[in-house]
Amino acid sequence: MDKQYFVHESSYVDDNVEIGEGTKIWHFCHIQSGARIGKRCSLGQNVNVSNYVSIGDGCKLQNNVSLYEGVELENFVFCGPSCVFTNDLTPRSKYPKGSAGYKRTLVKEGASIGANATIVCGHTVGKWALIGAGAVVASDVPDHALMLGVPAKQKGWVCQCGQILQRIGITYLKCPDCGRNYKETENQIEEIE
Repeated sequence: MDKQYFVHESSYVDDNVEIGEGTKIWHFCHIQSGARIGKRCSLGQNVNVSNYVSIGDGCKLQNNVSLYEGVELENFVFCGPSCVFTNDLTPRSKYPKGSAGYKRTLVKEGASIGANATIVCGHTVGKWALIGAGAVVASDVPDHALMLGVPAKQKGWVCQCGQILQRIGITYLKCPDCGRNYKETENQIEEIE
């Protein structure tokens, strides 16, 4: 039976791995046992997906991304080149904790993480959030938040399409590209008609 996905011959896929239809895994990747990768994903060169990592449909992982055990990506997450995830807040080579000591990291639907950004474990990155290149995320990120800097601080809001929202009055925001409208209440936004 023909596989419904592509794995480059230089990559390794361990046993007990699920890979969705239409997914492409490029050069020098390693997909470890228990990992689940959704449909129509793209994994660039030198991507490592550790044991029991879950990746939703339509995700794009650029070159040199490592997803360690405890990381979960929902659908349509973008991970820029060399972005970093951790899974242990207090690692010691001499005193390894194993998977029982790993902290869970959840990246929700549509979020994008810029090149060389770091996501410290134990946090949630909200839906459609945008993490700027080189940012260090050390706290939970609200849906649609624009996070920049070290440590990352919220600098605005972004549309589902990815554009930075423009403020219209005190509580209303509008996307200059697609025209979606949002209302801000208590450090969150919601799309309105």
